[in-house]
Amino acid sequence: MPQNSSELMRYAGLATQLFVSLGLAVWAGYKADGWLKLPLPLLVWILPFAVLCVLIFKLIKETSKKKDR
Repeated sequence: MPQNSSELMRYAGLATQLFVSLGLAVWAGYKADGWLKLPLPLLVWILPFAVLCVLIFKLIKETSKKKDR
């Protein structure tokens, strides 16, 4: 449980970044599939998966930082 409101806002910001990034990746994949005229919605699956992998790595890195206090 977060100790103070600044820590809560930090986690809320990370969650917002996750949802916005995934939404943009799905939208970009949809547009790219239409532009490339692919028979399968390949980029709609690949782009969000890649973004999710990067964001999970970033989330682990951000939340495991030791405080210098």
